[in-house]
Amino acid sequence: MATSPSEPPRGASAPPAAPPSAVSAASSGRAEPPARAATHDLAVVGAGPAGLAAAVTAADLGLRVALLDAGERPGGQYYRHPAPGLGAARPQALHHDWRAFADREAVLRAHVSAGRVAYLPLHHVWTVLPEGDGWILHAVAGPEEAAATLRARRVLLATGAYERQLPFPGWTLPGVIGAGGAQAMLKGGLVLPGRRIVVAGSGPLLLAVAGSLAAAGARVPAVVEAASYTGYASGAAALLRNPGKLAEGATYGGALVRHGIRLLTRHAVTEAHGRARVEAVTLTRLDRDWRPVPGTARRVPCDAVAVGHGLVPQLELATGLGCATRPAPDGTVALELDAAQRTSVPGIWSAGETGGIGGAQLALTEGEIAAHAIAGRSVPAGLGRARARLRAFAGAMAAAHRPGSGWTDWLTDEADVCRCEEVPAGTVREAVRDLGARDARTVKLLTRAGMGWCQGRMCGPAVAALAGAEPSADRRPLSCPVPLRHLAALPETPPAP
Repeated sequence: MATSPSEPPRGASAPPAAPPSAVSAASSGRAEPPARAATHDLAVVGAGPAGLAAAVTAADLGLRVALLDAGERPGGQYYRHPAPGLGAARPQALHHDWRAFADREAVLRAHVSAGRVAYLPLHHVWTVLPEGDGWILHAVAGPEEAAATLRARRVLLATGAYERQLPFPGWTLPGVIGAGGAQAMLKGGLVLPGRRIVVAGSGPLLLAVAGSLAAAGARVPAVVEAASYTGYASGAAALLRNPGKLAEGATYGGALVRHGIRLLTRHAVTEAHGRARVEAVTLTRLDRDWRPVPGTARRVPCDAVAVGHGLVPQLELATGLGCATRPAPDGTVALELDAAQRTSVPGIWSAGETGGIGGAQLALTEGEIAAHAIAGRSVPAGLGRARARLRAFAGAMAAAHRPGSGWTDWLTDEADVCRCEEVPAGTVREAVRDLGARDARTVKLLTRAGMGWCQGRMCGPAVAALAGAEPSADRRPLSCPVPLRHLAALPETPPAP
């Protein structure tokens, strides 16, 4: 029987407790990357729920592991927690199921102290390349953006997701932030984005965000949900198999009632108003296709808007390697993975949101499954059953909150779609109508939408919708901005014969 991630490997003595600096010493960017000749059994990219679970489980099973993460501390976006200097007495109060993270972080510290895991925070991996029978990972490391390389026989990608934004007039005003961004401000900085905050978009994250903001002292006039919860009816069987998820939803609903927050379904923020910053928003009722219903608009005062329409799997490293993708029920693109979390590229595994948005519990489960498979062990049957159950719920949730095609009707021609390059919707529509663009790539070439700093992460779904195209995953050689000196220092690769 496999050991749990919170226990030392059977037959071995418990590792000594790590001093407080064992994991955090590298948090300032002072950590040195492993020697060039060193090869790890497994490199895990991302220290969120999936990557953290995979790293500690693989180390439990005897593998030499490197855990690389762009963040300063483990936990990813979900288990984001305040910096020690802020003196938060109870960071767990801002999280659901904090114990699942705390237990694994303690095991990570022990493995780092014992030399079984090389934990490298502030290492943003920008490409993974084949090298012999293994892989070489290139990263931008630390605040000084040093070049770092690491070699491993196998790689697990646990790169998580980012928020999907559907633009609307006024969304570039100060005070309009992502729903996940509002939660990150609260969890990581113990600050609120405003005092009167409208929470809007679609998906269960909205309920958690609204409850957290209200508990921290904000006034939340409404949670504005574009979908309808009746959409879950078609997934009733999946809901009944996950009573814990139903209880979690009831907890969030109770928080709304307790704080006097109104839940408006089939509504959206269709415009934000203000001069120096947001002063009010227009809420409009939507039809079943998310098309604004004429005559239903009303104005609500606020000084901040937390908006997000679900999450998008972060696939740049995977698609750069050529990993196969599939359409997900929520209209995004996810990786094709087998029962062992293998991608279509031999030697590359993935876990968590990259395989489709499913939440922290599913990510933890998939991280453990991948670790067992990579270590050559049989996957415990309980993990497989848990994944099937949680994936079924995730599919029902994704289908219920998938954006309807009519949402582009609230996007005026003057409203910016691409914030980085300041490309308005009218320019994109002109490229489609008059120049024959039928996909996001052609629109980008004609308008520069998606050529800015975020490389289409913010505007990609909107541009694809305006072009009448299904979302697709770009194949990029770089997953993040890289100093030119790093590229110049790379050895020349001889052309293929």
